[in-house]
Amino acid sequence: MKTLSLLLKSVFLAFMFSQLAVAAASSEVVNINTADAATLDRVLVGIGPSKAQAIVAYRKANGAFKNAEALADVKGIGPATIKRNAGRISTGSKTVAKPTGAKTIAKVAPAKK
Repeated sequence: MKTLSLLLKSVFLAFMFSQLAVAAASSEVVNINTADAATLDRVLVGIGPSKAQAIVAYRKANGAFKNAEALADVKGIGPATIKRNAGRISTGSKTVAKPTGAKTIAKVAPAKK
C-alpha cells in the first residue's frame, strides 16, 4: 500500500512540474529579427528546426520583419501559426504582436469647453 501511495504521489508531482514547465515556456517572447534558429524552434509553437532556419534565411535575404504578420511571407508559415504564437512574437519594438482579430481601444481626447 505504501508503494502505491508513493507511486501516485510521484506521478502527481511529475504532472505538476510538467505543467509548470509548459506555463513558463509559453510566456517567453522571442524577437524574430534577432533570434537564432534554435531559439525560434524552442519558443514558437509549430515552428520546427527547418521552419526556424527558413525564418533566419528569409530575414537575411529580405531584412527585418516589420511585424509578426510578415512571417507569413516565409514559405510554410501561415496565419494560423502566427495567431498561435501571437503572444510570443516580438519585432524589437516595445509592443508584442496581438492575436489576429484582437480589438484595439482608441483613446479619445476630451472635448474642449
